[in-house]
Amino acid sequence: MKEIIEVPFLSDALRRLNTPTSLLIRSGSMLYTCGLPPLDPLTGNIVRGTIAEQTHAVLKVMKVVLESAGSCLDNVVKTTIFVTDPSMMDEVNAVYREYFPENPPVRSFVAVKPWPFPFDIEIDVVAHH
Repeated sequence: MKEIIEVPFLSDALRRLNTPTSLLIRSGSMLYTCGLPPLDPLTGNIVRGTIAEQTHAVLKVMKVVLESAGSCLDNVVKTTIFVTDPSMMDEVNAVYREYFPENPPVRSFVAVKPWPFPFDIEIDVVAHH
């Protein structure tokens, strides 16, 4: 059984990007996010800037999304990071370490061809509730 969880501003922001996805789903005690772009959690607008700024934005919005379901970053068990350029890995890792300083979740890092959106990173997570 799955439950789609709506998150104020952010669920609507994804719909504005015209992507056929849910932001957050709960299935049993597990939470699954879509690939989250760098969104401002208060407005749902895309955050532009360096890859470090975009990574901070994604992880800040991830925190908000998980907290809206009663979870937190400490409960993340798996992440997948998608970037448009593999040379960004060092900068992404530096920011990522700030949010997961100890006992980080398992992770995949995937370089993808550039997409038509004005950002260079998306991250999805699996977390327990």
